[in-house]
Amino acid sequence: MDRAQEAGIDDVGIGALFGLYDWRFEVMGLIRHTNHLEACYNVGPHTISFPRIKDAASLNIPRKYLVSDEEFSRLVAIIRLAVPYTGMILTARESPAIRKEVMHYGVSQIDGGTKLELGAYSQSINEKQNLNREQFFIGDSRSLDEIIEELLDEGFLPSFCTACYRLGRTGEHFMEISVPGFIHNYCTPNAMLTLTEFLTDYASDRVKEKGWKVIEKTKANMENQELASKVSNRIERIVKGERDLYF
Repeated sequence: MDRAQEAGIDDVGIGALFGLYDWRFEVMGLIRHTNHLEACYNVGPHTISFPRIKDAASLNIPRKYLVSDEEFSRLVAIIRLAVPYTGMILTARESPAIRKEVMHYGVSQIDGGTKLELGAYSQSINEKQNLNREQFFIGDSRSLDEIIEELLDEGFLPSFCTACYRLGRTGEHFMEISVPGFIHNYCTPNAMLTLTEFLTDYASDRVKEKGWKVIEKTKANMENQELASKVSNRIERIVKGERDLYF
């Protein structure tokens, strides 16, 4: 990460594969690494990921460091409290129940409809079943539509936004708007716009109904009504066929 920063890559993510050593040490290592990046480059990690070893092909390691569900929930909460501005990445290794729980502890990024087999995204269902070449087992095999529906049911606003990366809101610029919380002026509007695209192009009828309700509720609760009006205008443009609109 130091070499990346010194080479001009000002947006980095860190993480640890939990289960190789005491999870407490790994959490402290991640937080100390964050402190180091902030002190040396004035830029902390854009994201922190925390996959844990579970069942996997040819797994042969000491079992004493494997992380329980309770410990996993604790470490997620600790990382969020310690680094409030970072994006926290939760993988589909975890079960739907665990994912549902720790989303409320500050997780900000998850995957859905994940496939691990070589060629799985391009093969037919029958061919996929015969591949059997997964690196490890997926705990949450639900479709993206199902996962979006659960997020909506839980009161979250799903987002597919990549605007900050594309507009150069990285590094120190990102820290300036994320640490004090100004980032929500971009995140919330862009979440509604990208969710609109998903609802229009991909979502099931049930998810569409729930998604529009969440969008309308979010707009109504926005403090900046001028911004809310701009969001409404862009949502209408997306529904009429425009794509890739963002703030």
